Amino acid sequence: MTLLLAATAQQKIGIGVAILTVLGAFLYLLLHLKRRESPPVGAEVELAPNRRPYLSDDELETDKLEVAQKFALAMMVIIAVGLPAYWLKEPSRQAGATSGFENRAVRRGFELFQPTNSTEHGAHFGCANCHGPKGEGGGANYTLNDPTNKDAPPRVVKWQAPALNTALLRFAPDEVRNILVYGRANTPMPAWGVLGGGPMNDQQIDDLVEYIKSIQLSPKEVRAKNLTTYGLDGAKLFDAFCSRCHTKGWSYGESDVIGGGAFGPSLVGGDTTRQFPNREDHIDFVLNGTEYGKPYGVRGVGGNEGGGMPGFAGMLTRQQVEAIVDYERSL
Repeated sequence: MTLLLAATAQQKIGIGVAILTVLGAFLYLLLHLKRRESPPVGAEVELAPNRRPYLSDDELETDKLEVAQKFALAMMVIIAVGLPAYWLKEPSRQAGATSGFENRAVRRGFELFQPTNSTEHGAHFGCANCHGPKGEGGGANYTLNDPTNKDAPPRVVKWQAPALNTALLRFAPDEVRNILVYGRANTPMPAWGVLGGGPMNDQQIDDLVEYIKSIQLSPKEVRAKNLTTYGLDGAKLFDAFCSRCHTKGWSYGESDVIGGGAFGPSLVGGDTTRQFPNREDHIDFVLNGTEYGKPYGVRGVGGNEGGGMPGFAGMLTRQQVEAIVDYERSL
């Protein structure tokens, strides 16, 4: 009864048709067996349905024919009305199937995201250990080696892991998927996909992307919060949204030259103005980021390695992006 109440309208119609079909077949068999008699041997020639004399024309012209015609009409009405009624919601059924598929993917992604010691059912890869239980950001221990001094002992730093509840406000889903598959070299973010040498298959990566989609914050709310927090101060905005990639050591609290380059290229010494002589092109680039295989600035080509350059139109107002651009062009 609970399953029937939870069924969709078209499922209830289908269940009703199936029940009527079964009942009709049962009644037919019951009546057929009830009328059955034991005829003498050899009488099957006369008693066979296709050999037995049927009603005469005069007998057919009575209410016998009218009953048959009414029954046929009723069946025709059921077919004419029932079939279209059953398929009337076919588009919504397909939409429901798609929604159900996505919801199941989100659930599987949620399980994958959980800390390794989670009591949730399913496999856990511990994304929440670094990025926070709700993808709000967190931290991870990371071992650094000094490339300029191979004799220096490695040291452990606390690396700021970015928030994932705004990841799709900066990156396209394919870019997020690419980061998950191949990771980011020289950061705590490992390669998770099989193609990158990690443990997750394609289905698991897709499920994780669907879960990340489901926890995204509203662009309107994020822009309003960032406007309140940082205003139009280009230096503060750059530190909050750009230094992670463009300033060496920022991720672990040891910032080197601001904008001097790290995961992203250097922006100092006039590099930005040489790459973007036109200020409007620079603003557009920061707003929308790179597009795979598409050129930008002076001989720049959008790649997808590690996600490429994110776009900040979903997180910052145009005025804030203009403030960042003017700050970068002053470095």
